[in-house]
Amino acid sequence: MSTLTDRVRGIVAAAGQDRRIQAEPVPTTSDPKPPDLAPLGGTWQDGCFVVERQVQPGHAYGRETVGALSESLNRSASAVSLFAGTAHAPFVFVDLETTGLNGGAGTHVFLVGCGWFTADGAFATRQRLLVRFEEEPLLLQAVASELRRAGALVSFNGKSFDAPLLETRFEFHRLDWIGGRIAHVDVLHPARRFWPAPGSDPGVRPRGQTPAVRADCSLAALEHRVGAIRRSADVPGFEVPGRYFRFVRTGDGGLLAPVLEHNRLDLLTVAVLLSRLVHLSHLGAKAARTAGEALALGRLYMRAGLEDRARDAFSRSIEMSRAAEGAFDPVRIDAMWALAQALRHCRRFDEAVTWWQRLAATCGCPAPARREAIEALAIHHEHRVRDLTTAKAFALRNLEEEQHPSLTRAVQHRVARLDRKLERRRQELGLFAFV
Repeated sequence: MSTLTDRVRGIVAAAGQDRRIQAEPVPTTSDPKPPDLAPLGGTWQDGCFVVERQVQPGHAYGRETVGALSESLNRSASAVSLFAGTAHAPFVFVDLETTGLNGGAGTHVFLVGCGWFTADGAFATRQRLLVRFEEEPLLLQAVASELRRAGALVSFNGKSFDAPLLETRFEFHRLDWIGGRIAHVDVLHPARRFWPAPGSDPGVRPRGQTPAVRADCSLAALEHRVGAIRRSADVPGFEVPGRYFRFVRTGDGGLLAPVLEHNRLDLLTVAVLLSRLVHLSHLGAKAARTAGEALALGRLYMRAGLEDRARDAFSRSIEMSRAAEGAFDPVRIDAMWALAQALRHCRRFDEAVTWWQRLAATCGCPAPARREAIEALAIHHEHRVRDLTTAKAFALRNLEEEQHPSLTRAVQHRVARLDRKLERRRQELGLFAFV
């Protein structure tokens, strides 16, 4: 009978033999065929395949020429600090193409596109393609060198997707992620406020209420709304990973030519959005094309502490509204509310009262905005004007509104307090009459 030790030795010896068999190279008739990258028109640089292009200043892209975009961005570059406090020129636009949209260690970045405006007003792009997965460290090191010259990274949804994914790949290869030390302007977030889809809720509501409808703020939708840009024969984004996997299997570089063009156009569109944002922020409300732009601009100025410019922007938004006085228009209502708040903040209460009254009288005004306007009027008449009768009348108006029980209790508490004050006043007047 064999001992336990003998059986274990037998198992280990068999496993070792299996490993030696598996380690033997599989015979092949020929070496793997190298990928055909000629359709992409690039060169090998520092171990990476790089494709460089320039769009000349005179090229029209939507409403503007590339040169006009560059000039506008250069002239208004200081306003970028309103979107990211430490951001400054030069701007490097970044966009990735990946093997999936889920992120994490299993998602690879196979194309890193960087763009910038040149001194003569052209838009230059440099795209680095991952041809073989083992070349990823070289690609990441080249990207790091590219980013070191940036005063700010500019992306679309980059803070949520591109930057974290790049950081994951850098950490996977134990490389230093430089992007965390550079200011990052993600134009998606201001774009949602400045250019919501027509008919959508602008998303500005008293006491932080969320919008009822989320606007379509995809890059394709924004480039059409903001820049009047329409792409022809553009590869759909959902096809991009599949094209790359087919390229890896077949080596056919022609599969990726539309992907690189899609990436270049994305970079240029992000430049269009940033140029418009900083141009508008630099010139102020007079540059607004719509009431919604003026409203979003006022909100931006308020967050930055530029209250005079904010009030001008809110007033401009109200003037640009297509709705008549007292008619329902979500943007007009939000602008009136914001202007009243801004006037109260600078203690111009009499002017704020005018806008609270207009809000309360606007047909179709959302119940939360109307309730808060009436509440503000009740507070104003109770504590500043000392007109307790009018204050009570406004408070009673709020009791007529259907609202959360806690809000109803608060209004009831206000009415009871006003009743006590009115009773004391009547007693004091009676005492004075008796004397």
